[in-house]
Amino acid sequence: MDFADILNQWDARQKNAPAKKTQDGKSHKKANAPTKEEKEAMRQGYSLQEQAEHQMQKDGARKANPMTVWLNRYGTVDKDKVADQAEERARLSNREYLHDLRPQATIDLHGLTRDEAWPRLEAFVSTCHKRGLKKILIIHGKGNHSTGNDPVLGPMVRLFIEQDKRLGLSGHPDRNNGGNGATWVLIK
Repeated sequence: MDFADILNQWDARQKNAPAKKTQDGKSHKKANAPTKEEKEAMRQGYSLQEQAEHQMQKDGARKANPMTVWLNRYGTVDKDKVADQAEERARLSNREYLHDLRPQATIDLHGLTRDEAWPRLEAFVSTCHKRGLKKILIIHGKGNHSTGNDPVLGPMVRLFIEQDKRLGLSGHPDRNNGGNGATWVLIK
């Protein structure tokens, strides 16, 4: 065996061997060397552009699954979520459930004048509405410390509830939770 045969064997092994990486993790392959697919396309006489167009034609010829197309267009429905929402609506329409539901937020207007209480109540209701709360409690007192004969905050709270379209059914809690000195309100 002469030196030319040894070189030919070495070249054959190098062509069949995968690209080795050096210790720094880089391949010895040239940066812009053609891939196997590009070499095959060149052997068949195609340019890269023609090969890409041919692949696009093959992809376009495939038929889409009608079920996949429908699901992509219309999505799916979470039946458990729909059932939970229907159950929640049914519970909220039940008057006893609403009366027994604990208030999720409370505001205390004791010691405020009518002019101070109105904007605070407005801000409180806006915040509760944005948070998605269902029932709130407004503590206004019975008017024992009001100057004059008539209480100030109780009628103001009733007027506010009547005028605000976000508020619905209202009532007074039992004695232990404020009685006539507080008002619970449902938020629509």
